[in-house]
Amino acid sequence: MATTIGEQLRLSREQQGIALREISNQTRISMRYLEAIEGNDYKRLPGGIFNRSFVKAYARCVGFDETQAVEGYAQYLREQGHPVDDDVPMSHYSKVYTENQATRSPALTVVLAILMLAALTVAAVALTQWYKRRQAAAPAPTQATAEFKQDRNERCGCLPRGEYERKFA
Repeated sequence: MATTIGEQLRLSREQQGIALREISNQTRISMRYLEAIEGNDYKRLPGGIFNRSFVKAYARCVGFDETQAVEGYAQYLREQGHPVDDDVPMSHYSKVYTENQATRSPALTVVLAILMLAALTVAAVALTQWYKRRQAAAPAPTQATAEFKQDRNERCGCLPRGEYERKFA
């Protein structure tokens, strides 16, 4: 009888007459990873939760009990002296949300938010005033500008818009 989970999975696959390529196509697991599982060479696998997932998918594909396969994988790793992912204590809390009290008081947060809004408002008002002053300071077309255009047209022999049609009509 097979002693390791890799051997048990291989025997189960061979008894059902399933090719390793077929399992690879169904599970989308690389052939070399499947061969590593059958040979109990788990160092060739990517590691972590992927190893357990690969063993579980392989077991499901050949009709082997998934829970037994994962337990066999963990047992094999323990026997070899390798740490098992299940042995590492996992934090049940998100690293973002902790039970520690906030280091900044809520009042300070509100004051900072008000100051930031006030600074943005002052900047917006200053920008608006600057734009209005800039528009007011722009020179309006004057009599001198109109005289310049007329003089330019006379020097180059150009006719102002509309006069060409009147002259040659």
